[in-house]
Amino acid sequence: MKSTVNFLKDSLFDILGGILFSLGYYTFSVNGGFAPGGVSGIALLLHHLTDAPVGLLTIGLNIPIVLVCARSLDRGFLLRSIRTSLVCAVLMDGLFPLLPAYDGQPILASLFTGLTAGAGMGIIYSRSSSTGGMDFVTAVIKKKNPHLSFGQVTLALDGVVILAGSIVFGSIDAVLYGLIATAALSFTMDWIVNGKLSGKMALIITRHGRETADAINLQTGRGSTLMPARGAYSGNALDVVLCACGRREIATVRRIAHSLDDHAMVMVCDATEVIGEGFLAPEVS
Repeated sequence: MKSTVNFLKDSLFDILGGILFSLGYYTFSVNGGFAPGGVSGIALLLHHLTDAPVGLLTIGLNIPIVLVCARSLDRGFLLRSIRTSLVCAVLMDGLFPLLPAYDGQPILASLFTGLTAGAGMGIIYSRSSSTGGMDFVTAVIKKKNPHLSFGQVTLALDGVVILAGSIVFGSIDAVLYGLIATAALSFTMDWIVNGKLSGKMALIITRHGRETADAINLQTGRGSTLMPARGAYSGNALDVVLCACGRREIATVRRIAHSLDDHAMVMVCDATEVIGEGFLAPEVS
C-alpha cells in the first residue's frame, strides 16, 4: 500500500514538474535565440539546426549517458530519473507544440525559462529524482573527483552548452541570455528544494528551561531538547533549550523565551535541512 502511494506521489510530482520544466524549455526557449545549460539545452541547439522534436532529441542524448553512467549511480535514483525524463519528453513533444510559444523579448524569455524550468526541476528533485542528462554526468565526475564541488562541475558543463549557443545562433547575446536563464533556474531550484527542507533553530540559554519548553510546545506544537548548562563567568546553573521550528514560528519562540526570562539569551540560526517528525519525513529505502 505504501509503495503504491509513493508511486502515485512520484507520478504526480513528475507530471507537475514536467509541465513546468517543459514550459520553460519549450514555450519560453524554443524561439528565444539562446540555450540554457544541460542536455535539454543541447537538444534546443539541435532543434534549431534540424527542427527535430526537442523531447525526442533529449531522450536520444540521454541514452548514451545512461549507458555510460549506470554502474556509478544508485539504481533507485536511476530508474526514477529515467521515468521522469520520459514524462518530460512526452509533455514537451506531445502537449507544448500544440500551445503558442512565447515570441517576445529575449530577456523575458530567458528569465521565465529559468523560473519555470527551475521550479519544475525543484519539484522533481524533491522526490529524489532528476531529469537525467547532465545530472548523471555531474554525479559521476564528482564521484571520481571528490575535490570538485557540484557547483564547479555543473558550471563547467553548462558553460560549454551556453557558449555553443553563440555559434549556433550567431550572436554573443545568446550567451548572455543563456547565463540569465541558468542563473534564474539555479536560484529557483535551490529555493524550492532547500526551502522545503529548511527551517529555524533556536538555541535558548535561560534560567527557566522547563517552563520555556512547555510554553513552546503549548503555543507552537514544537518539541524541544533540554540540556543542563553552567555559566562560565557566574557559575550559575542554567538550561539550554534547543528547538527546531518553522520560519513563521520563530518570533513566537523568541517572545516566549524573553517573557519567561528577560535575561535569556536567544540565538536564532538558519537550518538548511530539518528532516524528521514535524518537518520533512526521512527517506527510508
